[in-house]
Amino acid sequence: MHSFPAPAQAMVDSMRESASADPSRAIAFQGSPGANSHRAALEACPDCLPLPCFSFADALEAVKTGRAGSAIIPIENSQHGRVADIHFLLPESGLSIVGEFFMPIDHALMGVGKGPFEAAYSHPQALGQSRHFLRERGIVPMSYADTAGAAAFVAEKGDPTIAAISPPIAAELYGLEIIEEHVQDSPDNMTRFVILAKEANDPALFEGEDAITTFIFEVKNIPAALYKAMGGFATNAVNMTKLESYQQGASFAATMFYADIIGAPGDPAVDRALEELAFHCKELRILGTYRQARPRG
Repeated sequence: MHSFPAPAQAMVDSMRESASADPSRAIAFQGSPGANSHRAALEACPDCLPLPCFSFADALEAVKTGRAGSAIIPIENSQHGRVADIHFLLPESGLSIVGEFFMPIDHALMGVGKGPFEAAYSHPQALGQSRHFLRERGIVPMSYADTAGAAAFVAEKGDPTIAAISPPIAAELYGLEIIEEHVQDSPDNMTRFVILAKEANDPALFEGEDAITTFIFEVKNIPAALYKAMGGFATNAVNMTKLESYQQGASFAATMFYADIIGAPGDPAVDRALEELAFHCKELRILGTYRQARPRG
C-alpha cells in the first residue's frame, strides 16, 4: 500500500498543487492532512505550504528533488521512544538538520459510530502511546501508516465496529465522531521533530548560544573504544544530551551511535571533544547544528 485513503486524496492533491507553485515555502511531512506532522509544520512555520507525503522516505525525497524547501520529521516521543529511523534515513538522504520543534501530542478515539469497537487503527507510535487505554477496553490495536490516514481509512470503510486514534482535527476533516478525548496514557505526551534541508546551517550563526549539534559515529572495534571516545566530552565540559546505539548491517559487528551535544563546531571545547572522538572512530559524520528549541537539563 502506497496511497492515501480516498477521503484524504482530494485534500492531498490540493495541498500538493499549492506546494508546487512555491516549493521554497513547502514543508514536506509524512502522513495525511490532519496528522500530527501536518500540525507541527504549521506551528513551526505558520507561513509554510505543507506537503503531504506517504512515507518518511518520500518526505526526504521531496526536499532532495526540490519539490519542498524542507521537511519536518518526528524522531522521538516522551512515552514511546524513537519514532522515525532518522539514523538510517538522514545519512542516506544527504540532508542536514537545521532546526528542532517540540509539540504536545493529544489523541482522540473516533469512528463512524459510537461503539463498542473491536479494533482501532493508528500509527504504531499512537497505538503505543495509548496502549493502556486500548487494553482496558478490549480494543485490538491495528497499525496504519499515519494517524490522520487511519481516520480517513475508518471514514472510507464506514464500519461502526472500527475506530481510529488520531488528532481531534482529523474527526472534523473526515466526518467522524469523537467518542473519547485525551486517550494517550500520559498527559505530558511530547514529540520532538527535526527540520531538514539541503543546506546545512553555518555553525558560526550560533556563537554565544546553546545550539544543538547532532552527529553519528562508529568507534573502532577495540576494547574500551566507546569509553575513550566519550572522554573528550567530559574533559572539555561538553554536555551530551542524547546517545543512542543502533546496528549497521546484518553482521551485528558494527555498532553505530547517534548523539546530540550542546554546542557548535567552532567553539574550542566542542572542537577538541570532536577531534578526540574522531581519533577513536572509524566514521564520524555531523548531521547538523541548529538552534536549541527547548533547554536541556
